[in-house]
Amino acid sequence: MANGHDIAMGLRAAYWAMHRRTEAGLARCGVTADQFVLLSLLAEQDGITQQELVRRASSDANTIRAMLVLLEKRGLVTRDKHPTDGRARSVALTRKGRQIYEKLWSRSEVVRVPLLAAFEPQEADLVVEFLTRISEAMTQAKAGGGRRRVCASATAADD
Repeated sequence: MANGHDIAMGLRAAYWAMHRRTEAGLARCGVTADQFVLLSLLAEQDGITQQELVRRASSDANTIRAMLVLLEKRGLVTRDKHPTDGRARSVALTRKGRQIYEKLWSRSEVVRVPLLAAFEPQEADLVVEFLTRISEAMTQAKAGGGRRRVCASATAADD
């Protein structure tokens, strides 16, 4: 019977295999797998806030901001002041960004096709459901304090 460690290691292996394959497929276009995630989120819904991108990308604000600055310098996205919240930035794909995204989407087929082929249609739905459950469980664990004790140092365990 699988335990929490087995699940965590399986998820890690699956993530890194997909990440490496995506990086290899998109490298010629000069876009990283993580940048592609942002472009795909914006292709789904333009004009969302950076904070919403942070949530949807399951990342942190500093990482998202740094990627958006790079994408903006390349002319792929715009970051404008939000119309109703002066503290927020509204992010959208440029025309060039949308064209690049469509090219990247086509190239990402090398990841999507074998991924989907690994499952029967109803299994694919279950995988998405299970991954959502894992994400929610980890979010709840974090909100609940998650950590109970702190290691003073790695050498303290040797004492």
